[in-house]
Formats: sequence, structure tokens, C-alpha cells
Amino acid sequence: MTETSSSVWGKADVSSGKGASDENFPVGSFLLSKELRPHVHAYYAYARVIDDIADCETLSPEDKITRLNAMEDVLLGRREPIMRPDAMSAATLRTSLISTGVPFETATDLLIAFRDDSHGVDYKTWDDLLRYCKYSANPVGRFLIDLHKETPESYPASDALCTSLQILNHLQDCQKDLLRLKRCYMPSDLLRLAGADVSDLEAGRTSPRLRRVFNTLLDGVDVLNRQAASLPGHMKDRRFRMECAAIVALAQRLTLRLRRQDPLASRVALTKPDVLHAGLAALRVWP
Repeated sequence: MTETSSSVWGKADVSSGKGASDENFPVGSFLLSKELRPHVHAYYAYARVIDDIADCETLSPEDKITRLNAMEDVLLGRREPIMRPDAMSAATLRTSLISTGVPFETATDLLIAFRDDSHGVDYKTWDDLLRYCKYSANPVGRFLIDLHKETPESYPASDALCTSLQILNHLQDCQKDLLRLKRCYMPSDLLRLAGADVSDLEAGRTSPRLRRVFNTLLDGVDVLNRQAASLPGHMKDRRFRMECAAIVALAQRLTLRLRRQDPLASRVALTKPDVLHAGLAALRVWP
């Protein structure tokens, strides 16, 4: 496919304006080697674009899918990119993946989740939510592992951490996702069991029945965090090992905050003491 018409990409600006500094967790931080950081930034730029496409409020589901498919075509070399930041992010990542040997699946798997977001998917069970995270979050960890030439034996712990981070983000943004995107990641069977409803997310504070749903999800996150705790021990690269330890610690701290604070009353976020705690966790795995 060689079509380069801008009609494929449309005229709407899908950029959310978000950057790496807006994320909960470090993206290509100073802990990672200087040589690898450009590849991490290329991956993040591509992921940011396809996430923004899926979340764009002015695009129809069909237009979103068209753009996501075009991004995949550029990524896989089936389409020449036009000179726009969204298209060029896919072209830049293609060059990066070819030069590093990181599997293309770490990028194309993300598109599976964002197509689901574009269509709108109901998550009926915990397993449905885990499947979404398998494609929306877990590829990120595997990209970093493969970029660092680490062992695939670390994939399960990495998957657990990435899934934990994704669910924590869903809990942080549960009200915004519903009101702005008409999207709910709370499994409907948990809502029903607690006597809660999606409309409970529109309130100014969390009801006791909705808190039961949050706590059940956080119980699952606790299990994931325990599985993720072994991740730093798999890493041979010292800097990457420290990065993993810091992120595991941040996931644990954010889980505690969501236990104690109300994400409907105000955004629950990490604090400077949380970051200091994560820094100490990174130092502990320095040797």
C-alpha cells in the first residue's frame, strides 16, 4: 500500500497535549542508559499518538480505526508516512525497532487495545479487564525488557507490574473516563455484586457500595504487585534494575493511596515522599 493522501489521516488534531512529564511513572528516565533513551522516547511518542487517537472526542469510531490502521501500516512499512507528527512517530519507531531487534508485536499489540477503546467495549469480568491490560499495558514492559536484551523469564513479573499500573490508572481516572469518554473499565459483575451501578461514578464522592468495588480491584492489584516484586531481581542491567525497583515501589504506594483516598472527590496522585520512597527502593538494588 503506497497511498499517502492526507484523507486517510484526516484534518482533526488528536493531540491531547500530554507528554512524558504528565505520566504517573518515569518514561525514559535518567536511570536508563543514555544510549537507549532515544528508543524509549520513540516508543512513548508512538504510544502517546495512538492513545490520543482512541481518546479523541471529535473523531467517530470509524475515523479512529482508520487512523489506527494507517499508523500500523506505516509502522510495518506498508504505507509511506506523510509529514505529520502522528505519522512520523510510527515511522521513527519502525526505524528504532529494526535497529534494536525489538519485536514489532510490542507496538502492534497496543493497537488491539486502542481499537477496543475506539469501538467501546464492556468489561464484564476481571478476566476481561486483564485481557485489555494484556494489550494496553504489558507490551510496554516487554518492549523495555527486549530493548535491554534481558531474559524472557522476566515477562510474567513485568506483565504483572504493567497490569497493576494500568488498573491503578483506571481507578484514578474512573470518573473522567466515564464523563469525557463514556468509557468504564469497572467489571460489571463486580458492580452488580456490590449493588453498585456505573452512574455511581458520576457522584462527588465514592459511595460505600462503589468503595467495595474499588477495594476488590485493589485486592487484585495487591496480588499483581506481589508478583511484580521479583522483577528487579531478573535484571542484569544495573540501571534498568533500579528503574524497575522504583516503579514497583511507586505502584505499591499508589495502591495504598487509592485504598485511603477517594478518587471521585479529587485525583489521587503520588507525592514527593512517595517518589523519595521509590528512590530508596532503587538504591537498595544498586549492588
